Amino acid sequence: MYKAIDLSKYIVSKCVRDNIPISNLQLQKILYYIQKEFLRDKGQVSFSDDIEAWQFGPVVPNVYYFFCGFGAMPISRMYDDISVSGIDLVKVDAIVEEKRILDPWVLVSDTHKPDGAWATIYKNGSGNHKVIPIPLIKAVG
Repeated sequence: MYKAIDLSKYIVSKCVRDNIPISNLQLQKILYYIQKEFLRDKGQVSFSDDIEAWQFGPVVPNVYYFFCGFGAMPISRMYDDISVSGIDLVKVDAIVEEKRILDPWVLVSDTHKPDGAWATIYKNGSGNHKVIPIPLIKAVG
C-alpha cells in the first residue's frame, strides 16, 4: 500500500517525463481509477487516504491541497525519490497512460455516473466533502 501523496508524486513525475503533464483535476480522477482497479483486481486499496465526493468528482483532499498551487494548469514539478514497485507499476502506468490523454471533463463525467460511488455520496451537493467508503468504490466504482 502507498500513501496517496507518494503515488501522486510518481504519477505527476511520470507525466512530466513523458511530456504529457496533467492538472490536479486529472490527477484526482486518475487516483480514483487506480483505487478502483486495485480494489477490483487485488481486493485491497492502493492507498489508505480518504477519497471525498467534491463538486467535480472524487478528490483525495491532502493531495488536492498539495498541488492546488498549480490551479488548473498542468503540474510541472518532478519528484525523483518516489517509486512504485513490481506489478503495481504495470497497473499504475497503464491507468495513467490511458486516462491522462482524455479531456479532463470526460473524466469528470465518467466519475459522475448516476449509479456510481461519487453520485451515491454527493447527492446533488448534500454529500459535498463526505468520504466515499471503500466498500462502495469496490462495489460500484
